Amino acid sequence: MNLKKYFVRALHRLQKGPGYTYKELLVWYCDNTNTHGPKRIIKEGPKKKLIWFFLTLLFASLVFWQWGILINTYLSYNVTSTLSIGFKTMKFPAVTVCNANPFKYSEVKHLLKELDRLIEAALERILQPAPGNSSENASPPLDLRLWHQIPLVLIDEHDKDNPVILDIFESNHNQTAAPPAPANTTLEEKKYKLAVKLCSHQGSDNCTYRNFTSAAQAVTEWYILQSTSILSKVPLQERIRMGYQAEDMILACLYGAEPCNYKNFTQIYHPDHGNCYIFNWGMDEEALNSSNPGAEFGLKLILDISQQDYIPYLSSAAGARLMLHQQKSFPFLKDQGIYAMAGTETSIGVLVDELERMGYPYSDCTNNGSDVPVKNLYSQYNTSYSIQACLRSCFQNHMTEICGCGHYMFPLPEGVNYCNNEDNPGWAYCYSSLRSSITHRQICIDSCKETCNDTQYKMTISMADWPSEASEDWIFHILSYERDMSTNVTLDRNGIIKLNIYFQEYNYRTISESAATTIVWLLSSLGGQFGFWMGGSVLCLIEFGEIIIDSLWITVINVISWCKGLKQKRAQARYPDAPPTVSELVEAHTNLGFQHEDAGALPRDEALPPEPGTPPPNYDSLRVQPLDVLGPDSDAETE
Repeated sequence: MNLKKYFVRALHRLQKGPGYTYKELLVWYCDNTNTHGPKRIIKEGPKKKLIWFFLTLLFASLVFWQWGILINTYLSYNVTSTLSIGFKTMKFPAVTVCNANPFKYSEVKHLLKELDRLIEAALERILQPAPGNSSENASPPLDLRLWHQIPLVLIDEHDKDNPVILDIFESNHNQTAAPPAPANTTLEEKKYKLAVKLCSHQGSDNCTYRNFTSAAQAVTEWYILQSTSILSKVPLQERIRMGYQAEDMILACLYGAEPCNYKNFTQIYHPDHGNCYIFNWGMDEEALNSSNPGAEFGLKLILDISQQDYIPYLSSAAGARLMLHQQKSFPFLKDQGIYAMAGTETSIGVLVDELERMGYPYSDCTNNGSDVPVKNLYSQYNTSYSIQACLRSCFQNHMTEICGCGHYMFPLPEGVNYCNNEDNPGWAYCYSSLRSSITHRQICIDSCKETCNDTQYKMTISMADWPSEASEDWIFHILSYERDMSTNVTLDRNGIIKLNIYFQEYNYRTISESAATTIVWLLSSLGGQFGFWMGGSVLCLIEFGEIIIDSLWITVINVISWCKGLKQKRAQARYPDAPPTVSELVEAHTNLGFQHEDAGALPRDEALPPEPGTPPPNYDSLRVQPLDVLGPDSDAETE
């Protein structure tokens, strides 16, 4: 019961409101606030009152303007970068070494035989040798099925407005083709350009031409596309067998003072470079620590790249491709790797940079890639997330959706096969269109995120000839004997590489991000601006909030009163006559009784008298109900 009375009193207090008008409320605020300006408005004379009103309005506007700038600065979530230098024993990086040539030519020659004959014949026609020098007539006829799938064409630009496209193996060109130029002129002098013709399907007019300024670039690109189609049909284990084996490639290994060999390396298959070998990857064993900085405490390797067994049209560069990266991360050598030249000793001094980025909302980075909408196809290697893996996975997913097959250079999603010319005749056209599409590229860039924590290895590289002319004889004899158990020299300068990889120093740099603006900075800045321009504090803001609440309260009460008054006016307009008084109601009942008696009704003294205050039946509709603001308990005790 007490609880009911409490709620009734609270309801009555809400209906009553603050008890004063807007003007009274404003005067009270100006007289009692701790802000300096409003007090002077009500206490000064008319002239000064106007001046102080203008100054108060001006400075209040400045405060709100400054507050808007400060809040916008805070919500932009800017960061500051801090560089700190530390000293500690560090983990030695994972080192991936590959051959620049993915396969031994002696192992894949039977697969690329027809392709090599095609490119040799095409080069003869491109260079236009003098009659009688061509070997085309003496060789067996060419199988042009590969050629017609992805042909090389010459674009005659004698007439730039109407260029003529010439198929290299077309026997009869149309009459608009330019006549052959002298054999001693170059393609540039003849105004010919070599291009790769890519069509959506064989015989289609929906084609695109990839132009090149150099015939060497065009031939390499064409050969890569054709060999990709051929090798994509070869099983993975067969491709691994055709690559360079660890025991043949890694001749010597030394880590610090401890000897090592090819068994200390983990083999992975890389589509660009074939068999690659990773030292200190940390998948099966704990990562190795470096005991001391300096060349004597690093990794020393001697590699044999067997340059004499390179594929002539696939790999134009000779050497070893290597990369330093974190443990359990996939090596993307095409983007981040470096070359080591044959016949040299390459020393690589390493410095470490650790990057620490702030997460959302300060930057759009990820810790492990779980919040990235792209399925990581490199997770089959059990490697950690990286933005390179995300971008390639995104591209491969788009290609499988649009082209119906996957590219040979990237891992495959489940249930998808690699593209080839037989099963997917238009795959090269689709791949080229997708690779040059800015829209798909931007989709992948927007979907992928940088890692919040990353370690980068800065390398200082120096090279020298190795071995020297004075020592090459005995070094090659020893290395040949250790690998082949032969007294004959089977190694030479064109295939041998020596690597030294070490920490230059144990100092490492940490580049970390911190919030440029915090909530403490925001509150202090807001308070500083308010105090400087208005002389106010947090209590002044509470006072201002109080007057706003009271104003809203008065407004609600006034609106309710206005609605009730409007309802009464509508009732009065509907029934313009005043309601009957009590005496009029009694007289009406009396007259009604006499009428019943004259008509043979019951005598008037036997009729039941009406209850006092009860109107006759015909006046019930005219009675105006009183407005009940307080409800049925309005007579309760109020303050």
